[in-house]
Order: sequence, then C-alpha cells, then structure tokens
Amino acid sequence: MVRIIGYKEREKEDGTPFFILELQGGVEMSLSKTGQYYATAKKAYVTSTFDEQTCKALIGSEIPGTIEKKEVEPYNYVVKETGEELTLNHRWVFVPEYEEANKQDEVIDQLMADTSTFSQNGVSQLAEQSI
Repeated sequence: MVRIIGYKEREKEDGTPFFILELQGGVEMSLSKTGQYYATAKKAYVTSTFDEQTCKALIGSEIPGTIEKKEVEPYNYVVKETGEELTLNHRWVFVPEYEEANKQDEVIDQLMADTSTFSQNGVSQLAEQSI
C-alpha cells in the first residue's frame, strides 16, 4: 500500500494547470555507507485529473500498490540543499497492485518447466529408447 501525502500544481505545455499527487511507500530500513541504519520511504508522483479541492481531500488515502525503481534515459538532477548536480538514470514510479499480480504471474510462468519434456503416457521417453 502507498499513501497520498501531498499534491503539487504543474502546467501543461499550453499553460493549463493540473495537479500531481505525491505518493509515499511504507517505512524501510536502509544501511548507510558508514554502516548505520536509517529509516526512509520511497516517493513517487502521479498525474491526476482532480481539482485542488479533491487533491486536498485525498491526502491520507491509501492505494494498493508499491513504488518501484524504473530505469530511464539519463537526466540531470540538482540537489536543492547542496546545489550539487547529479546525472540519474532511474525514477521511482507507482505500480498498481493489479500490475504487481500480473508481474508475479509472468515470473511464475517463466519458472515453470517445459512440460513437453515430460512423458504424456506415464512412460519415460528415455525408458522407451532403452527397450
């Protein structure tokens, strides 16, 4: 589950305003480079068709799904606190629960053995060859 924790106003290319929802996943413990654990949570943004009043009302709502790392074309990012410019090649994206289930089904299908290698009549093909 992810929680809607905020929203932001953005502008389309034609100047029309729209709102994006800020999503946050559950608390996770991460290990720092110094060997100390710290609490963190993944965040992602999704566009919406909602007006500002609806976005405000949605804060605190939970949505079934997760926030996952997705590889993208490299882009520049400036750390607001330090002014440091980084080149990143990933984004954090929201994946709805139903897509997670589809991904799990695909993985299971890939892990299943090719049943054509098994006997269809109860007798091993190798056993038939040695007779």
